[in-house]
Amino acid sequence: MEPFMKKTAFLLLLLLVSYSAFTQIIAKTDTGTVNCAAYKILIPENWQNKLVMFAHGYEFMGSPSGIDQPGFLQLASIFLERGFAVAASAYAYQGLALSQGVDDTEDLRQYFWDKYGVPDSTYMAGQSMGGGITVAMMENYSENYAGALAMCPLSSRPYLQTREAFDGRVLFDALFPGIVKPVEEVMDLQGNYTPLGYAEMRPVTEAFKQAAARDSIKAKELARQLNLKLDDVPLFIIFGEGVLRDVAIKSGGIPYDNTNTIYSGFSNDWEINQEVVRLNATVSPDLIFEKYDRTGNIGKPVVLMHTIYDQLISPQYGEVNFENMVHKQGKDHFLTVMMCNGRGHCNFTPEQIGKSFDELRHWVKTGIKARPDMLE
Repeated sequence: MEPFMKKTAFLLLLLLVSYSAFTQIIAKTDTGTVNCAAYKILIPENWQNKLVMFAHGYEFMGSPSGIDQPGFLQLASIFLERGFAVAASAYAYQGLALSQGVDDTEDLRQYFWDKYGVPDSTYMAGQSMGGGITVAMMENYSENYAGALAMCPLSSRPYLQTREAFDGRVLFDALFPGIVKPVEEVMDLQGNYTPLGYAEMRPVTEAFKQAAARDSIKAKELARQLNLKLDDVPLFIIFGEGVLRDVAIKSGGIPYDNTNTIYSGFSNDWEINQEVVRLNATVSPDLIFEKYDRTGNIGKPVVLMHTIYDQLISPQYGEVNFENMVHKQGKDHFLTVMMCNGRGHCNFTPEQIGKSFDELRHWVKTGIKARPDMLE
């Protein structure tokens, strides 16, 4: 057997062993739909009448549901091993589903309470966009929860977070034209444009590397503006393209307007601003971003986990902006941040997640606020 095949077979064996170990602690799996949203409920053998409502992250439209993937089971196992049932909605639609995710998760919580009885305690947890849903729960439905664990959350105002993808894309188009389709084509609903997917990552990465080699100064300046390592720029562009197309479809147009935006921080700001395409907003951003917009007015303890470096949600957007909103609301006593040494989006170890969740539970039980920590 070739070395590559041996390695692949070994990894598959490890995955099967891990999957088997996870499933052995599950006593009951409940699936179905609530208000047109598929769900999955896992109840462990040692259920202690406690519940974690889990919110998954962003999914490209047409991709397999996250709650049916091994990654969900691995995350769920952290809570299952502690005697918690785990309930997760797939949401009624994919893509940008912050508002829909809040509604569908809350509907599922009510379904669980009605079917299995009110647990001794219910916690909220989620990653990425699901972390944003988690935060929104604590801003709008905190009376139903003991506390929340928000991991690598989309916790800035949704308009600002997606606007970062828009501004990053127009800068990329201006500095390195021709590598990807221009942003105006991506957001033009009159065309049938299909966003790039991860399958196109290699050719986009190779084209960008060649362009960056020809003009390393521009490439490094762009990466710095996006708070990214140079090698992660293509991932940011491809992921952001899917988000921008999704936003255009769901809002029915372009909710961003950069006709008066001055882009700065480059060695030649004048030249950059001459090259950047200028687009007028054709729809109000309130059509898609108004419901459950971020406020910082949390009503129960929240532990927020974030890595020092994140290619998709920088600490500025995932932690600093939200912390400032919480402070403005006078709710600092409800927020603790756990910074992690992982590098990459939601790159946490099970031990880091478990420790943060235990700290949250101790905070809820004793009333002693969890201390900010750097998780190794």
